[in-house]
Amino acid sequence: MKIRSMTGYGRSESMNESCRVEVELKSVNHRYFDLNIRMPRLFNRFEASIRGVLKQYIQRGKVDLYLSLEHDLGGQETLRYHPELAAAYLTYCREISRELGVEDDVKASTLARFPDVITSEEGDVDEALLWSVLEQGLREACERFVLSREAEGENLKQDILKKLAGMNDALDVISERAPSILEEYRATLRDRIREVLSDGAADESRIAAELVIYADKICVDEEMVRLKSHIAAVKKVLEEGGAVGRKLDFLAQEMNREANTTLSKSADLTLSDQAILLKTTIEKIREQVQNIE
Repeated sequence: MKIRSMTGYGRSESMNESCRVEVELKSVNHRYFDLNIRMPRLFNRFEASIRGVLKQYIQRGKVDLYLSLEHDLGGQETLRYHPELAAAYLTYCREISRELGVEDDVKASTLARFPDVITSEEGDVDEALLWSVLEQGLREACERFVLSREAEGENLKQDILKKLAGMNDALDVISERAPSILEEYRATLRDRIREVLSDGAADESRIAAELVIYADKICVDEEMVRLKSHIAAVKKVLEEGGAVGRKLDFLAQEMNREANTTLSKSADLTLSDQAILLKTTIEKIREQVQNIE
């Protein structure tokens, strides 16, 4: 499967001899699947089915779905007058007029505006015919929508892989530099001891003990191993594809934790620079991962 961005767009039209349906899909980032539908009232009966179709194509993202309909299905809306309700409104209006001593100026046009005196009702339509056209349009729009997400997802994938390569370069620099730091510290420690001692003789056992303590403080071998493991895991997830955004976000958090520890153990400018580079690169990766479904 391919990596998909959570930003996408898809549009389609479907029609038969009786109707034409337009479908438009747009999406942006969101932690979950959040669907907002704007559609004609005639489609309300299909809302559950519409959501079911979209869930087959989309797992995450804030999605806006716009539906429009032109039809001649014989199910046009009709108006219905409810005389019992109109009579009840008139009775109460006259009672108010008598009790409060106000003018009774209720007209037919006034009664017609009261709630439910005149209602609009839909006639019978061929639901199976209407749904067949709507479903066709929905699926075509979803397929184009997914293609746009996959195209953007491929761009995100290549960018992340490029950043991972940069992280590997930084790890190589750290791994190459780390051993020489200990040797430099050994020489510096021996020179300082000789400066302090009058006879200039350094106690090698004392130097060895100090080196062990110092080496433990600056050792980043475990962090390097874990970072390389996380980088390999991210690459594997990217190659597997699918809805992997949450998994990638977790791995990015783990990489950031190891980079923080590496920075805290950095013993010279070279290591500090590379650790900072790791942190900034990981942060950029995390920003990109937020766009992945």
